[in-house]
Amino acid sequence: MQIGESFVGEGLEAAHVNTVLGERTGPVGTAWASALASPTRGHAPFVAIIQPGLAVQPPTLFVNKAGIPGERHAEMTWGAAQAGIAAGVADAVDDDIITGDWITALVIIAAVWVNPQAADATAVFANNREAARGALLTGARGGSPIAEVLAARTDPWNPFYRPR
Repeated sequence: MQIGESFVGEGLEAAHVNTVLGERTGPVGTAWASALASPTRGHAPFVAIIQPGLAVQPPTLFVNKAGIPGERHAEMTWGAAQAGIAAGVADAVDDDIITGDWITALVIIAAVWVNPQAADATAVFANNREAARGALLTGARGGSPIAEVLAARTDPWNPFYRPR
């Protein structure tokens, strides 16, 4: 199982993507199928597609982190962000981050944040594409380097909070 994380962009169109990649027949496959079969109010996991009728490979379950408060956010999430995730997964395959020999045995869960106020679909797409590839690369490398984590522990922050 590979767990990855990536944050790309700034402001309302920034993308935060978490990925879990694992075997279809293992716990990731079980979680993938369970999530697909168990939508909740505002969160309807679905298979990411490159084009209608053409699912990205390995099969990628798109899970929205933010509830969908309106039509514009739905378009940003299920349109631009979803297309970006699918393209980023395909980029990871093309770049051999996910090797061709394993593709048919794997599934991916992508948990995706799209700000409900996002307005620029082109930026949402580009940021999610880069974030999906980046999260898969982080997972393939075994996560964040422990030396970097330990060095940063005295100054923890994120785009929503920074101690003064």
